[in-house]
This record gives sequence, structure tokens and C-alpha cells, in this order.
Amino acid sequence: MDKRFFIKTALLMVTATSWGLAQAQTTPIKFQLDWRFEGPAAFFTHPAAKGYFKEAGLDVSVDAGNGSGGAVTRVASGSYDIGFADLAALMEFHANNPDAPTKPVAIMMVYNNTPASVMALKKSGITTPADLSGKKLGAPVFDAGRRAFPLFAQANGITNVSWTSMDPPLRETMLIRGDIDAITGFTFTSLLNLETRGVKAADVTVLPYPDYGVKLYGNAIIATPKLLAEKPEAVKAFLAAFAKGAKDVMADPATAIESVKARDGLINSELETRRLQLAINTVVNTDDARREGFGQIDAARLALMAEQVSTTFETKTPVDPAVVWDGSFLPAEAADVLPKP
Repeated sequence: MDKRFFIKTALLMVTATSWGLAQAQTTPIKFQLDWRFEGPAAFFTHPAAKGYFKEAGLDVSVDAGNGSGGAVTRVASGSYDIGFADLAALMEFHANNPDAPTKPVAIMMVYNNTPASVMALKKSGITTPADLSGKKLGAPVFDAGRRAFPLFAQANGITNVSWTSMDPPLRETMLIRGDIDAITGFTFTSLLNLETRGVKAADVTVLPYPDYGVKLYGNAIIATPKLLAEKPEAVKAFLAAFAKGAKDVMADPATAIESVKARDGLINSELETRRLQLAINTVVNTDDARREGFGQIDAARLALMAEQVSTTFETKTPVDPAVVWDGSFLPAEAADVLPKP
């Protein structure tokens, strides 16, 4: 036979073997967002689109969510390996399900401050927390701001508040119609939702929880204990790739939004870029995050939050901060995420 045939066959075999080894070394990761494909989702869709996860030997799928509670339960069930969820929701799950076989663990803080706030139209006369006493507030029953409102009320002496429940799409509409006096929600969600309904930002009173005595942490990356125990290197690789992408997002939000647009072609890129920038300014690149370090937590602050969640959410058992957080997987790349002052 022709020597060239043997050479070509050998090369094909080597190529096939190399491809097979590469495939074998790729770790599949199912990732669950906390919400829809909106601006802040770029923190995860961007590194996926840029190939950062793939370069780290990971095959990551990013799926939209419908709330932090859902993200926690899906990771707990094993349907997803890693997720993005409000730390308070994770704490509540731990404390209310002490016998659950799988309880997700927070491994990297992203929203160093809770995005929750109270919002009202200025024409209502509400300009300070004290003005909320005796008023009618509205939010979905699972809204993080509504769940934590007792802390906000206690810190600001608010009394005699009544609540109206609704599905998320109706929250801002009911405020505009005057059915309720104020709403709770994530600032970067509800404020821009009000704008899309014709309300100018200048006509909205925003009372952010962190500015009024409620120093809860917000959303963190969570993972299953099984993944942490069996594939620790894959977890570290995921967080390192995420940090690399997060640095890009912080530097150029408009470009990062292109990856979100690719997942949902109906979004308004300009609006979602503003939403992403608002999230960066209010909960990611904050004084607390710069002091504690991106991805990190302060132990005393975490312990206080655990006490507050136990009391406010009236959990079945006390929240143990030691079992909801594991910072041992944080990558060195996290130190470079926040822009230098």
C-alpha cells in the first residue's frame, strides 16, 4: 500500500484520539439563573458566549429562571449543578429543610448588597421611609424585598402597613394606576419597568434597603455539595471563568449585553444595558464589595444576616451561617473584577 495512506490514516487516528480525550475531559455544568434573560444575566451569558467556560474545560448551559426560590430548589433537587440565587432564599431553604438530602451552598458573592428597595411615585407624597406608615404596599408574595420588609420597617420605625399581592408583571402597573401606594422589588428591575410604562425616573422615589439600615447580602453563586465534593477543580474553573467574564462586563456593559440579546432577541438592548449598569452601580461595585473583596463575605455580617433571616422569616430551625457559605473555591481572578479606583 501507499506509504501516504498509512501516514494519513495515522494522522486521522491521532486526531480522533485527541478529540476523544478533549471530549472526555470536558465537564458538563447545568447553570440556573435567578430570573429571565435581562441585563444582569450578562454576567453569565457573556463568559459563555466568549468561550471562557469552554477554555476552562467546561460545557456550561445557562437557563433562565423564575425567582431565587426556584433556583435554590432546582439546584437542591440536582436538576442543576450551579445556580444564582438570593442568599436569604438559600438560608431559608436550609433552615426550613433541615433533613433535606441536598442543601446547596453559596460559593461566591456577586450582589454584595441586596438589590431590594421600596419605590413610590413622588406625587404620592412618599419621600422617606417614615411616609410609608399606614400605606398600602404591593409585591408578589415571594419578592425578596417584601420578605425582608419587616427588617426595613424595624430599622425605620414604619408601622401599620398593609399588603396587596400580584403576579410580577402587574406590580408596576398597579402602582401607576394607584391601586397601591408603593412597591418592593429589585431597584434595577422595577425602576426600569416603570420607565417602560411611561414613568420618568425623576418622578420615582427609590428607598434602597442598604441605604436605610438593612445590610443584607444579595445574590450569590450556589452549588450542590455533590459537585463541590466530587469535582472541586471544575467548580474552581467555573468561578475563574466567571470572574474573567465579569471583569469584561464591568468594563463594557454594552458589549456584554449582546450575549443576552443572543439568548432573547426581543429584549431592548439599550434598556438592558442601563439595567445592567444600574445593577453594577448599586449592588456589585459598591463600597462594601470593595472593602470585603469581590466574591467575598464578611463573617460578622453573614452571621447577623443569618440571625435576621431566622427571625424575620420565622424559619423552622435557626440559620447556621457556617453551612450556607464556603469561600474555599474562590479564584485569584476575583481580585481583578472590580475596576481600580
